[in-house]
Amino acid sequence: MALSLDPEIAQALAPMAGAMADATPPAVGDIAARRAMWEPIIGAAGTAQPIPDDVKASEHHTTAGDGAQITMRWYTKDGAAPGPAVLFFHGGGYIFGHIDLFDGPVSRYVSASGVPMLSVEYRRAPEHPFPTPLEDAHTALRWLHAHAAELGVDPDRIGVMGDSAGGGMAAALTILARERGGPQIARQILIMPMLDDRTTTPDPHIAPYALWSYDDSLTAWPALLGEAAGGPDVPATAAPARLEDATGLPPAYIEVGQLDVFRDEDTAYATKLSRAGVPVEFHLHPGAPHEFDSIAFTSDVARRAIADRIRVLKSI
Repeated sequence: MALSLDPEIAQALAPMAGAMADATPPAVGDIAARRAMWEPIIGAAGTAQPIPDDVKASEHHTTAGDGAQITMRWYTKDGAAPGPAVLFFHGGGYIFGHIDLFDGPVSRYVSASGVPMLSVEYRRAPEHPFPTPLEDAHTALRWLHAHAAELGVDPDRIGVMGDSAGGGMAAALTILARERGGPQIARQILIMPMLDDRTTTPDPHIAPYALWSYDDSLTAWPALLGEAAGGPDVPATAAPARLEDATGLPPAYIEVGQLDVFRDEDTAYATKLSRAGVPVEFHLHPGAPHEFDSIAFTSDVARRAIADRIRVLKSI
């Protein structure tokens, strides 16, 4: 029996599929075209659902090691009790996306869970290749720990979360924090994370449904890693699938769709963490492609996925 789209997802995708069928996909390496194509889609998806009116956002800034200013957006729910917090990293293959485009999703997570989030405007490749984006993430983590008391945050209950490349960033940050002896991370929430620069051979069962395509990966990873992409010398802090020893990493929640290009690397990462004694909750969603939750947000599988994420956020 062949793999196929979840019927509710297929219905939600139909208008987009029709429009995309008439468009020529960007060539491998064409980053500008991908930014022009995907950023409006991400923005529209983020505002397709109501923006909660019980969440307030404020801007903060910190300085990276190279002197660059990093913008961060702090989201809090009205009346929420002090406690945990989450550092959030947006998706976009490390090559596109901004925190503005993710105001909707982040606000909805905060409203539903009561857990405040700090969304980070990390710098993007290829203008800023590895390790700059990850160093931005680590700088933001240090800032959140340093300001925990004034923000009403328990520094022992700070988690990291991200989707797609943001999920890869969250995973990489836990590895970097372990290498550097902190700051402490209590939980990692990895939503369809982008983890492995070696995922380049199309799976014929997935390719027809891939919203994030193999060509997208063949563009994004070299933008981040340069000529090292796919070679023997990529560190786990750049591509977490390269990790050899997961001992001591924080408990993980990982989910991915069965029709996602990242399926196998995410499944393997969940197993790798588990074998090192790291507590893992893993979900493989049948019939679901990449970013199914933002496109088919009324589908049963999306509702279940969001409910699970909220449950885990509340548990930090």
